[in-house]
Amino acid sequence: MGKTCKAQPRPQGQQGKEPGQRQGESAHRSRGVGKIEETAQQRIPTGDRPSMFGDSGKSLPGSSAHITQQTIHKGKKPYRCAECGKSFSQSTTLINHQRIHTGETPYTCLTCGKSFRYSSVLATHQRKHTGEKPYKCPECQKTFSGSGNFNRHQKMHTGEKPFKCTECGKSFREGYHLVSHQRMHTGERPYECPDCGKHFSDTAGLIIHQRIHTGEKPYMCLKCGISFVQPSQLVRHQRIHTGEKPYKCLTCGKSFSDKSLLNQHQRIHTGEKPYTCPTCGKSFRYSSAFTTHQRKHTGEKPYKCPECGKSFSSITTFNGHRKIHTGEKPFKCSDCGKSFRRRPDLNVHQRTHTGEKPYKCLICGKTYRCSSHLSKHQRIHTSKKSLKCPEERAK
Repeated sequence: MGKTCKAQPRPQGQQGKEPGQRQGESAHRSRGVGKIEETAQQRIPTGDRPSMFGDSGKSLPGSSAHITQQTIHKGKKPYRCAECGKSFSQSTTLINHQRIHTGETPYTCLTCGKSFRYSSVLATHQRKHTGEKPYKCPECQKTFSGSGNFNRHQKMHTGEKPFKCTECGKSFREGYHLVSHQRMHTGERPYECPDCGKHFSDTAGLIIHQRIHTGEKPYMCLKCGISFVQPSQLVRHQRIHTGEKPYKCLTCGKSFSDKSLLNQHQRIHTGEKPYTCPTCGKSFRYSSAFTTHQRKHTGEKPYKCPECGKSFSSITTFNGHRKIHTGEKPFKCSDCGKSFRRRPDLNVHQRTHTGEKPYKCLICGKTYRCSSHLSKHQRIHTSKKSLKCPEERAK
C-alpha cells in the first residue's frame, strides 16, 4: 500500500509488440486459428483474469468451454469433414470421425497389441483382459464390460424396439439392425469379399465369411478346446456341456438350446417351406439348405479341405469331412455315451432313446425318426407301381 509502481522492462523477444499482444499470437493467427481463440478468451488484464471454472466448477462466459457449450445448444456445427462433408459441433468429434477415412487406430492394447480408433473402445476392450464388468443389470444382475452391450441387454427386459421397418413393419432394438434388415427389401449388398467377390448386406456377415478363407476360429470352448467362427456358435456349443435347453416347442414339448433351432423345428409341424429356388421351384424349410441347393445349379464349391484338397458346396459337409482327418467326435450322447462327428447325427441317434418320430407321412400317417427315412418312404406313394404302402396292401 502506498508504494509507487515502477514500469517493468519489456521481456526480450517481445520488443515492438502492441500492448496486450501475447507471445506467439501473430504466428498463431497466421494459421487461421487466432479468431476463435480471441473470441473464446477475451482480453482481461493479467492478474485480473478469472479461472475458466469458478468456485462452483461451472464454465464462465468467455471461456472456451462455455463457447463450446453454446455451440452445442444452438445446434451450430462449424467443424466440417473435407472427405464426406459431415459437420460437427466440436473439433475433437471431427478428429475422431476422420479416423474412419484415414484408417488410423492410435490406441493400442499393451496386452494383445490390438489397436482401436477411440480411447473409449480401448478401455472397454481392456476389460476382456482384466475381467472387469462394471455395468450391472438391476433386473437379472447380469454384468457387462461395456455400456453399449449393457444398454442393448436392458431393452430385452423392457421389450423396447424403437426402430421400425416401413416396408414390413418389423421392429428392432438397434438402428444398425434395421439398416441391415432393410437391405433384404432393397437387395443391396455393399460389402464385398476381396478373396472371392461375394457380397454381403452388413460388415458382420463379411467378417464372418472371411474366416472361411483365413481359417480363423477365435472363439474357443474352455471345456473341450473346440473353436468357432462366431460367438453365437460358441454359446450354443457350451449348452452341450451344461445341458441347458431354454427354448421349448409348445406343440410337442421338445426343448432346444438355441432359439433358431426351435424356429426351424416348428416348421416340421407347420409344414412351412419359405425358401423357394427360382431355378427349379423346389422349396426348403431352412435358408442354409436353400443356399446349399442353389450351388447345385451354379456348381460352386467354396469350401476346400486343406488336407486332401476336396471341395464342398456346404459348410456342414465340409466340417463333417474334416473330422475324418482329425478323428474328432465332439457330440456325445448323454444316455449311452456314443459319440458322433456331427450334431444332426447325434440328434437322430437320441431319438432311439426317446422314441420320438417327428417326421410324418401326410398320405398314410406313418412316422420316422429322420427326414431321409421319410423321403425314402414317400417314394412308395409316388411310384408308378403302387400308390399304397406295403402295410396297406397286406391288409
